[in-house]
Parts: sequence; C-alpha cells; structure tokens
Amino acid sequence: MDLPLSSAFTPALHWLDQAGSTNELLAREASGPSAADWPDLSVVVTDDQVAGKGRLGRVWKAPAGRCLAISVLLRPVGASGAPVPLERFGMLPLVVGVAMAQAVRSLVPASVGPSVGIKWPNDVLIDDRKVCGILAELLPGGGGVVVGTGLNLSLTEQELPTPLATSLALAGAPDVTADVVLSAYLRSLGEVYRQWLAHDGDPEASGLLAAATAASATLGRPVRVELPGEVFRTGVARSLDATGRLVVDLDDSPDPLVVSAGDVTHLRHRDSR
Repeated sequence: MDLPLSSAFTPALHWLDQAGSTNELLAREASGPSAADWPDLSVVVTDDQVAGKGRLGRVWKAPAGRCLAISVLLRPVGASGAPVPLERFGMLPLVVGVAMAQAVRSLVPASVGPSVGIKWPNDVLIDDRKVCGILAELLPGGGGVVVGTGLNLSLTEQELPTPLATSLALAGAPDVTADVVLSAYLRSLGEVYRQWLAHDGDPEASGLLAAATAASATLGRPVRVELPGEVFRTGVARSLDATGRLVVDLDDSPDPLVVSAGDVTHLRHRDSR
C-alpha cells in the first residue's frame, strides 16, 4: 500500500498485507542480525493482524481492513547523546497514549474531540468507549521498546468485540483511510516523543506528566483495580506519580494504593463491585 503522508514521519515504514503480530515481527527484526536496519521510530503496520495480542496474554482480533495494528520501534537517546535511563522506559506507554489521544482528537469532529481521553494504563477512549489499545514490550537486552497500538478504524456496531468499544467511523471521523489515520498518529508521536527525549526522558520537565494528567479519563473517577493474584481494591483515582504509576485513594484504607501494574475498571458509583 502506498502511504505517502505517513512515510514523511518515519525513517522506515513497512506495510504488510497480513501479519501475525506486528509487535513480534518488529521485535524480532529490531533485535536480530539486521537490527541496524531498524532505526528509532521504525514502523510496521497492517490492517489484517491475525495473531495480535493484548496485555496479560489476551488475544486481539479484528476483521480484516477494519482496524490498524501499528508497531513502532523506540530507541530512546536523550539530548545529552546518552541513552535514556532504562527506569524511564516505563513512561513510553504514556508517550504513546498522549500522542494517540491527540491524533484521535484531530480526526473526529470538534464536538466529539473533548471526550477523547486515556484510560490508565493502556487504552484510548471516545465517550468512555475503547477505540485503541496499547501494548509496550521491552527488547531483549533493553536496547529499545516496541510499542504496539490496535486502532479501530471502521468497525460497525455489529462488529465491535464489546459494547464498551467504538471506532473512529462510529465517532464520526470523516476520513478513516489508513494513510490519513496513520500519519496523524505518527506526526503526534514524533512531537511528543522528541519533547520527552529533549529532556532526557524526564516526565515532569518534558511536560509529559502534565499532558498525560490533562488527557486522563481515569483521574477523579471511582475505579476498581485488579492486582496480581486476583486481588481487587476500589477507590478514587487521584493522580499519576513521577513514574507514571496510578495513585488511588482507597475506600477501605487511609493509605493510598500506588499501582504500577494491574487492570483498572471505571466504576459508575463508589460502591460498585
């Protein structure tokens, strides 16, 4: 497929008519014998991913031609010329989330745009319905991160995997062709990512933490957090800390819960279970 708009925002763009998992393919190539051929911000994309995956080993499936599976290779090097410290790689899903939320907001009508937000830790929502999921995976040896996004382009209501999902077309986006949508995302990603790199990955100095806070659809809401071991806690999502973790004021404890990994469900009421 010819992608002239998107090609302007990446040094290497690889369109696949069909792929198993774009994340797996890119991670394999970027850490294999031809790794030098895959620079920072290289992209693998398809509209027919047949073995996609989500967080916690979940399977991600979509009808061919209705969604984009986009994987981007990030090899973070800061303004100092040194690699960004590995401990700051945990902010990269927020880099991608902020960028995708900005891109989605630019694609849908202005009346819809304000309802676009990030559900911690890895979803982009329109009117509280998921339009995009994010999965970041560290390369072997810590030499970079592959960040995959699954973006619903033109799914109909009947094709949605769950009533809690939506698509750009259902939200009223006037043009959901692959090149238009992909270029909007890559443009925004380049801007957010380079700003983060310019401050050596510092989330506060780069403005990333403030942008993620402003774009959050989770903060200030009642939530249920599922922790490892099928432990559930409820409370109100209060803030993001300097490492991107979610801070929750618990219903049953005066001490806040700081969540680095776990599933978060938005609740309608504080007493929801």
